[in-house]
Amino acid sequence: MKKNFALLFILITSGIWAQPQVPTEYFNSPLDVDLVLSGTFGELRSNHFHSGLDIKTQQREGLNILAAASGYVSRINVATYGYGKALYIQHPNGYTTVYGHLQKFSPEIEAYIKKIQYERESYEVEIYPEAGVLPVSQGGLVAFSGNTGGSGGPHLHFEIRDGSQRPMNPKLFGIKVKDSQPPTITSLYAYPLGEEAHVNGSANRQRLRLIPVADGSFRTDQINACGDIGFGIAAFDKQDGAANNNGVYKIEARLNGDVVFEMNMDRFSFTETRHLNQLIDYEYFSNNKSRIKQLFVGPNNPLSIYNNVVNNGVVNVQDSLNYVYSIKVLDQAGNEKIVRIPVQGNQPGNVQPKKIKETDYFVKANQNFSAEENGVDIFIPKGSLYYDTYLDINFKGDTVYFHKDDTAIHSNITIGFDVSKYTAEQREKMFIARLGYGGRPSYNSTTKKGNRFTAGIRTFGDYTLASDVKAPVITPVNFKNGQWISGSNSLVLRIADDLSGIKSYRATVNGKFILMEYEYKNNTITHYFADGVVTDTENNLKVIVTDNVGNSSTYEATFHRK
Repeated sequence: MKKNFALLFILITSGIWAQPQVPTEYFNSPLDVDLVLSGTFGELRSNHFHSGLDIKTQQREGLNILAAASGYVSRINVATYGYGKALYIQHPNGYTTVYGHLQKFSPEIEAYIKKIQYERESYEVEIYPEAGVLPVSQGGLVAFSGNTGGSGGPHLHFEIRDGSQRPMNPKLFGIKVKDSQPPTITSLYAYPLGEEAHVNGSANRQRLRLIPVADGSFRTDQINACGDIGFGIAAFDKQDGAANNNGVYKIEARLNGDVVFEMNMDRFSFTETRHLNQLIDYEYFSNNKSRIKQLFVGPNNPLSIYNNVVNNGVVNVQDSLNYVYSIKVLDQAGNEKIVRIPVQGNQPGNVQPKKIKETDYFVKANQNFSAEENGVDIFIPKGSLYYDTYLDINFKGDTVYFHKDDTAIHSNITIGFDVSKYTAEQREKMFIARLGYGGRPSYNSTTKKGNRFTAGIRTFGDYTLASDVKAPVITPVNFKNGQWISGSNSLVLRIADDLSGIKSYRATVNGKFILMEYEYKNNTITHYFADGVVTDTENNLKVIVTDNVGNSSTYEATFHRK
């Protein structure tokens, strides 16, 4: 009786966690236009889950952003990258809403943050106003939509976070988006997982043919298998009014009618988001740029998006037995697509062995690993890799060819270089670089201590020492030296660096600091005269730009305004 009660409790609580109980009429839409999405909650991105809804803003900037509910501004973050200009509103019910990639804030909030930017003489600031300093009312104007930070086009990034600052799916709260289209399944795979397992006579991943059925579902050819196997699926969803492909909401797998695996995008934490690389087949993604969601759970996988997982989602196929494995892919509107896979247990005499490239370096995920040669060293802390694996490492001069980027790295691996053979002047301009397409070096944040350079990396590839001796380039965009620009509302310059990248910039007019907003996507810095700092008729502009190894350029010009 006690065992039955315990089982019932587990089932009930798993159901509660699978569908969080949230207020469905508390939050309003942050925009006063029909919501069309360019990105869904939980969508798979590079090394992370998407933490909100990306809402289209009609391909333009400047739409009114409205407070989804009453509360107060609890955080303002202005950054060159990431969310760009972002606003966080704390609500009395414990939730926080987030508004990212903003063009600018409402007049009151804009004046508040501008004052701090000028006090700190910095475009990038992050502040946490106390309750009551910047109160907002539901439906009140708080900002204008934009394209700042790491945005790929004008849109609003909108989040709802719980009391632990975990992002939650805004659609759970009643945020409505029209969606009448079922998800699309693009590919399906079977994975032999055990040492003796096979699928169709092979121990390697197998792609399964999707065969359309009259009712709109799919089936596959019967597969012959034996031992522990798992499945993986690539799928996307579309919402009405948008041509772009988005992530799916839920995947449910059944074996002979019984649920053996579920994953749904209701909530996750930022501490677990990089474990997305354990959900997908990272090797396949690296080589094919398509993310296969694996419907089985490997060891030490902490993702909270899983529900009702039986035997880690692994199917144990017995010789001579028949099975039906089905997968249902759903969007949040309830539209679904199903695929059914007939499985025949069969143990053949010969199995094509698993393809494993053995090297001189075998790394265990739960142990530290180090290697050194020619003054170059590598240290992999335990837990940096998800699985035990062979790594292809080749030291050659000042370069280490450090495996192919088909294995995920979770936490930083350290690469070190002995630079004692270089002069102090040479070392000043040097840095650790990752070699990209065509062997072009890209800057890696480098720690320099005496004769040793180190860098933390989270991507395999080829790393070397590089040198940058060229200073940044500064070019005026909307004015010329000596020009009258009374009709302009801004001052725009382009700043660019050929190799190590821009680290800092500073601008003054007649010796006074002026705020310039940096847009890295087009390499511009912009000052808006509405700040009220430039008040003289004749103005001497001075802009200093420094790159990541200390090369610096200065641009000076005179302009006139009435």
